[in-house]
Amino acid sequence: MTKKMKAAVVVEFGKPLEIRELDIPSPGAGQILVKTEACGVCHTDLHAANGDWPLKPTPPFTPGHEGIGLVTEIGEGVTSVKVGDRVGVPWLYSACGHCEFCLSAYEPVCPDAEFGGYTKDGGFAEYIIADPNYVAHVPAGLSAIQAAPIICAGITTYKGIKETEAKPGQWIAISGCGGLGHLAIQYAKAMGLKVCAVDIDEGKLKHATEVGADAVVNAKTQNAAEAVKEITGGGAHGVLITAPSLPAFEQGVNMTRKHGTCALVGLPPGEFPTPLFDVVANCITIKGSFVGNRKDMAEALDFAAQGKVKADVELQPLTAINDIFERLENGKVPSRVVIDFTL
Repeated sequence: MTKKMKAAVVVEFGKPLEIRELDIPSPGAGQILVKTEACGVCHTDLHAANGDWPLKPTPPFTPGHEGIGLVTEIGEGVTSVKVGDRVGVPWLYSACGHCEFCLSAYEPVCPDAEFGGYTKDGGFAEYIIADPNYVAHVPAGLSAIQAAPIICAGITTYKGIKETEAKPGQWIAISGCGGLGHLAIQYAKAMGLKVCAVDIDEGKLKHATEVGADAVVNAKTQNAAEAVKEITGGGAHGVLITAPSLPAFEQGVNMTRKHGTCALVGLPPGEFPTPLFDVVANCITIKGSFVGNRKDMAEALDFAAQGKVKADVELQPLTAINDIFERLENGKVPSRVVIDFTL
């Protein structure tokens, strides 16, 4: 008899996910099977389930791209991992490995890239098929629950900070202090930066201070750009926009220092106005940053293993996924929710 597993499946865009019993898959040549211990829930999962983006997944599919677990089976030809290893199955599920982008360590933009929980079934399931060449290798001493948010929220913010090219001792403004932002603050402080945290939620701003922000700005009650410029003496050298909010994108460009860089990692649907005169005259760089490469992943996990970065997590069972999505949609998740498969 074929063994079964539980999975949360998107059957139709915009509809509640269904908890289904599916066959446990078997790894083919060059694949591995991972028994899921924990999986973080990301705003991207909500976008996937709603079909928000121009490139849409194909229902039915299983979301989740922060899945951490133990390798239980390996397919023919696999040598880079072994049974019993703890690995993560991230957003960058696989890439071709030989195009110009892969060869220059920009594999997340490989034209043939596959994405976990989007074009490939992901971690909202008790087992995941994965490509061993692209899994995250979880350092010893870092739990599955703590590793889960790092392999998406962590790497995304860490890489975004690097893309701003802000130097130790300089200011970075982090717009959005929730699931991504609270990690971004910790990475920025560990990297020697001064942090100005921006949000519209006083609770998140209080948390931002607790995890190391040097200054906070409430964009609901203040002119965020002017406040950041006053605090930083002319604008932040780097700005990281994590908030899935179009107004935050416009504000972010306006709070960037002359010759500074505004890195965009949040992905709200739609477009935002760009002040062209200011961007050109002030030599501002606006840069998209899309997760990170495998070296970025190892570095992001190492910060966490050293205890310099720690996700604030709320544990929930897989059966709570629709409630989690509803709270995410309404901004009711203060940091990160992790699905604990032991619950």
